[in-house]
Amino acid sequence: MASSPLTGKLEFDATAEQFHHMWAHRPHHVHHTSYEKIQGCDLVEGEFGKPGVIVFWKYVHDGKAKTAKDVIEEVDDENKLIRFKTLEGDLMEEYKSFVITIQTLPNKDGKGCIVHWTLEHEMLHQGIGHPESLRPFFIELTGDMGAYLVKEE
Repeated sequence: MASSPLTGKLEFDATAEQFHHMWAHRPHHVHHTSYEKIQGCDLVEGEFGKPGVIVFWKYVHDGKAKTAKDVIEEVDDENKLIRFKTLEGDLMEEYKSFVITIQTLPNKDGKGCIVHWTLEHEMLHQGIGHPESLRPFFIELTGDMGAYLVKEE
């Protein structure tokens, strides 16, 4: 995305195990890890784990029920990276474009991993704020997923 007053990028890290596999190959199971945040993920088109798949999310953010229809643009199992581009839903009421990239990286000590989130967005106009409230949302979701995945092992 070209740099302008309407574009932005928010990056942050959170820890979790087996995070990439859940997002890339079993996103429809994410709601099992944190139902108060994610109510569901339905397959609209394609095959989980492959680029081009379209999913429909039902989630709660800032106390409100919301939806998002995303296309998975990239699934890189070797680099443990997945990229979602929002096509429709509540985010598109404020943003011209919204792309979420999630990359799971091993910790330097070899124990566990870091989940690196990148939210790239272009606001519809200057009256729209940056999506800062998504930072705690995704960090809490990452923690919930981490606790679930540890139990699942």
